[in-house]
Amino acid sequence: MQLPKLNFKEDFVFDIKRDKDTFFIYDMVRKSWLVLTPEEWVRQHFVHYFTQIKKYAKSALILEKKLELNGTIKRIDLLITEKTAPKILVELKAPHITLNEQTFEQIARYNSVISAEKIILSNGLQHIAARFENGNYHFENVEF
Repeated sequence: MQLPKLNFKEDFVFDIKRDKDTFFIYDMVRKSWLVLTPEEWVRQHFVHYFTQIKKYAKSALILEKKLELNGTIKRIDLLITEKTAPKILVELKAPHITLNEQTFEQIARYNSVISAEKIILSNGLQHIAARFENGNYHFENVEF
């Protein structure tokens, strides 16, 4: 399986296995093998980044949590917490998905319920980060 090189300074080591025609990646937070989709490839880079580089405990990462928004159930990709308080909400897309105003509005809607201090939108190649202060998002330059 050919996986794209993502825009991270570090190269992470992943456990990947194959069963017939399906590839799986090991998720160290959920302690399970997951189908290796393009979005999961991006998610696992962020899991490794936050645990290995930023030194967050695995218990501070919440993955694919259900969220009720305007009467419908959504699922957040990754939430980083500090002492159980929401710190960073991360919305992930597959590398071929273009990040635009519509994808940013999606994470902003999710954050209207979560109330994280910071949001990150990424397709693994492009990263957009913003801090929420005084009712507005202030964009920041980021590198991972």
